[in-house]
Amino acid sequence: MTVALLGTDRRTPAGLPPGTETPVALLDAAAVETVRRRAGLRPARAAARPEPAARDPRPPLPPAAARRLTTLLADRPGTGGGNRRGTAPDLMELLPQWLQLANERGYAAPPESLPALLDAARGRTDLRPAALAFGGPRALWLAALNQDWRFALRSAPDGGGGLPGPEETDRVQQQWQEGLFAERVALLTRLRDRSPATARELLAATWPTERAEDRLMFLDALRTGLESADEAFLEQALSDRSRNVRATAAELLSALPGSALAGRMAERAGTCVALDHTRERPTIAVEAPHACDADMERDGVAPKPPSGRGQRSWWLGQLVEAAPLATWPARLGGRTPEEIVALPVADDWQSELHGSWCRAAVRQRDAAWARALLGPPSRPEAGGPGAVSLAERSKLLATLESAERAKWVAGFIDTHGLSEAFQLLGACAVPWAEPLGQAVVDALEIARDAGSYPWSFSGVMGLAERCLSPTEAPRLETLTATPEETENTAPGAGSYWSEAFQRLTATLRLRATMGAELEGAG
Repeated sequence: MTVALLGTDRRTPAGLPPGTETPVALLDAAAVETVRRRAGLRPARAAARPEPAARDPRPPLPPAAARRLTTLLADRPGTGGGNRRGTAPDLMELLPQWLQLANERGYAAPPESLPALLDAARGRTDLRPAALAFGGPRALWLAALNQDWRFALRSAPDGGGGLPGPEETDRVQQQWQEGLFAERVALLTRLRDRSPATARELLAATWPTERAEDRLMFLDALRTGLESADEAFLEQALSDRSRNVRATAAELLSALPGSALAGRMAERAGTCVALDHTRERPTIAVEAPHACDADMERDGVAPKPPSGRGQRSWWLGQLVEAAPLATWPARLGGRTPEEIVALPVADDWQSELHGSWCRAAVRQRDAAWARALLGPPSRPEAGGPGAVSLAERSKLLATLESAERAKWVAGFIDTHGLSEAFQLLGACAVPWAEPLGQAVVDALEIARDAGSYPWSFSGVMGLAERCLSPTEAPRLETLTATPEETENTAPGAGSYWSEAFQRLTATLRLRATMGAELEGAG
């Protein structure tokens, strides 16, 4: 090695004659030494053969669907520079939908596709739940053998270890007592889904000895299957040493309208909000709290407001959003939610009061109050009186049934166009219902005819490629032609719109083909 580093012209190796043949002789000697060392190695003890992967009972993919999966997982060409994406569908965005369809139909992943599937899921966290469900036990088996795929063991619903069910009491206790934190969270989450009482009792048994940060994560798992039987445990958590644990316990209790905490919050909020009959028309009068006492803090009211927020409005908001919404009809003259929301609010308290009712409606999943706060979609600025932001409206929409949600958003788009609709569309079930799909296509056509570039609608176009029903493809064919340019049209805008509609149409047709292939008709 030393001679090779220095060069044979500076140092001649022992036993080799100097000259032009020395480098070749040195390499020959190195080759002989390499063979000698390899031949002299003693055989190592054989490694234990890994246990075979668990059997996957699901049926295999139809051949055409298997070929489609290979295409979706293959390296995809770039989209090119600038804003032009061309007319080809974006296969990367079709993979999540393909996985969803395959999982709905209960197919098993082809074994040869698992490495590419795990690589794709490694690069995109949004793919992981569907990819691991499709990959099944063999994907987790492979992940245990490759460090690059270890994320799958953490992301799998049961941590990759076959979690015990509620009936396997000995295994449950062993895993709860001996498992790593991630394994214990996975166990608690699974038990909570199948037997809420078993999960609660398991957590209560070790609660005093858990770390504060662990208690918070464990408590968060109780959101699944939250029931009135959880109240006693959550009431104890209100006295926890950790402020975050206390706040989470209070939030969960306030989501139980019949809980004692909800009753206490209703009593406090009721003293702050009343109906004033001395004015020309009945008006809601608000008197926000003047202090945050120890009992309020114990019930989850944070005493210190965020920067730029007044103390009294901060306390009021927390009380109102934690009070059962059933409090207000009785408190405000037997009125319905719509009638209550329509009442004027004195002294500029309307925004705070209605915003708190919005958060309460989301927390308590109250569709009647959500409808009242949203108001009709044709309302100016498309906001119900409490919908202070698009994010708030999206959350309120999530409390409605999917058909009603789609109808409201379609009405919103018909009145206000697509400029503010992106976040609302994300709250709608996929594929979009027919009225919503029609509203989106109509609004895109109007935007095209206005003569502007389509780039400001690229987000909606991307959503449409994933969410429009494939049955809309024939209707879109008429929009794929390049429109004539007028004096108000931006230069080249028509060709950009034509490309966008061609890509949208091609994507919808490809989605229809994918569905047929998964049904075995491809």
